[in-house]
Amino acid sequence: MNAITIGFKNLTRKKIRTTLTVAGIALAVAVLVSLLGFDAGYQKSLSGDIDKLGYHLLVTAKGCPYEAATLILKGGGGLRYMEENIFKRIASDPRVDKITPQLMNSVYNQEGAGGKGAFAMYVGIEHSYLELKPWLKFRWGGWFSGSAADEVIMGYEAAEVEQRKPGDKVFVPGVSKVLTVKGVLKRSGTQDDGVIFLPLATAQNIFELPGKLTGVGVKLKDIGQIADFEESLYNEPGIQVVSLAEVRGTILNLVASARAMAGSVALIAIFVALIGVTNTILVSVFERTREIGVMKALGASSFDVFKIVWSETVIVCALGGLAGVILAISGSGLTAKVIRGMLPYAPQGELVLIKGEFVWMALLAAIVVGLIAGTYPAWRASRMKPVEAIRAGE
Repeated sequence: MNAITIGFKNLTRKKIRTTLTVAGIALAVAVLVSLLGFDAGYQKSLSGDIDKLGYHLLVTAKGCPYEAATLILKGGGGLRYMEENIFKRIASDPRVDKITPQLMNSVYNQEGAGGKGAFAMYVGIEHSYLELKPWLKFRWGGWFSGSAADEVIMGYEAAEVEQRKPGDKVFVPGVSKVLTVKGVLKRSGTQDDGVIFLPLATAQNIFELPGKLTGVGVKLKDIGQIADFEESLYNEPGIQVVSLAEVRGTILNLVASARAMAGSVALIAIFVALIGVTNTILVSVFERTREIGVMKALGASSFDVFKIVWSETVIVCALGGLAGVILAISGSGLTAKVIRGMLPYAPQGELVLIKGEFVWMALLAAIVVGLIAGTYPAWRASRMKPVEAIRAGE
């Protein structure tokens, strides 16, 4: 009978204590795997959101870079306005491939979100917006009938929430304006799904912002010219140029503190689990003092005893690691839901992406914890003298 078999039988003697120890390790491993999965999933989802913007740069009114990042990806933040003539000057630059102006405005709808109230995002656009985002396709209807028509095009989710189809009316709260639904977009998996679009001139009129824009999306002919293009607009009064690389860095900075806090929790959980395993095995050794003395009296070497106790620790940690991985995978959906409610910006897509290497890394970490935690109890057991151990256990 080998050390692993004996170690496993010893653990089954105290099922409740063993189960609680395994549960502690499982929670620590689940936190570690979820944290690694969140880091990978968030970065991948964020990159996907940025790729789906369709442009390399966004020109906005000067303000906080965090607001600009949120404006680009979510359409929120403190909206600031710039003059429309800036768009005309940028459009004349020969380095520009495609360009589109935008005017965003959020309106609180008391009847939205099932009667609980919610903000609706209205965005004034021109046809160039679809040219920069060719993946946006119509589910029903089509483009506006005129550049200043009292019409809207609804994103997939916005239309689903409002239960609207082409020909229906949309009331804009706060401005006493009724618009006609001209089209509904197919699901795109981007922030555009929750937006209500209208002609730029119409948006400027109903929101009383004549000649104003919140942003200008720019796609360059050569992406290598981004730095030079930004530099050429540096001295332009009242505006700032935000590249997508900066947006990515800004958003990741926003979640850095949350990630650091989660990392600290994972380290603390692992440390507590290590102490718990050491304590459990040590108590088990003390309870079996007489048994260990008899084993050594019958010919078991100190190394045999060491292997048995060490095996117990490794088995507990391996089982805890496996349970933790299963817990992290099965609870990834709930974890992602909690994260979306906590973060200032949560991208579309899978927020918790658990890769195979994370699973193996967590299992290896659990076994290493077991090897470390079991060293002292195993050494303590192996050092017992047969006669003294038998007498102490009587």
